Amino acid sequence: MNNFIKGRLQSFKYAFKGFYLLLTTEDSIIAQLIVFSLLILLGLYLGISKQEWINQSLGMGLVLSVEGLNTSLEKLADFTHKEHHPRIGFIKDVAAGAVTFAAFTFLTIFLITYLPYFF
Repeated sequence: MNNFIKGRLQSFKYAFKGFYLLLTTEDSIIAQLIVFSLLILLGLYLGISKQEWINQSLGMGLVLSVEGLNTSLEKLADFTHKEHHPRIGFIKDVAAGAVTFAAFTFLTIFLITYLPYFF
């Protein structure tokens, strides 16, 4: 049991290290956090509902999570194959496409949530 607890604590240590690295080194994450911070302020200003906060939070988490996975895949691809290669480029493009799906999902949540407040 003691090893189990130590293992879980070690896992949290690595997870928070990755969280910190994303927040401090990745421009795309930093830019998204700035935009999301402004949207949080807008939500507070407009007084969006509890369900709208849940939807917005899930959308933000989706985008940031997929962006983190994309970043890790890109770093691994760059480490594995330093020079440009069409197959690596394809893999990186598909990963970036996944971020685009997440971003479009968030855009849909944003429009459904905020358009009624303006019209």
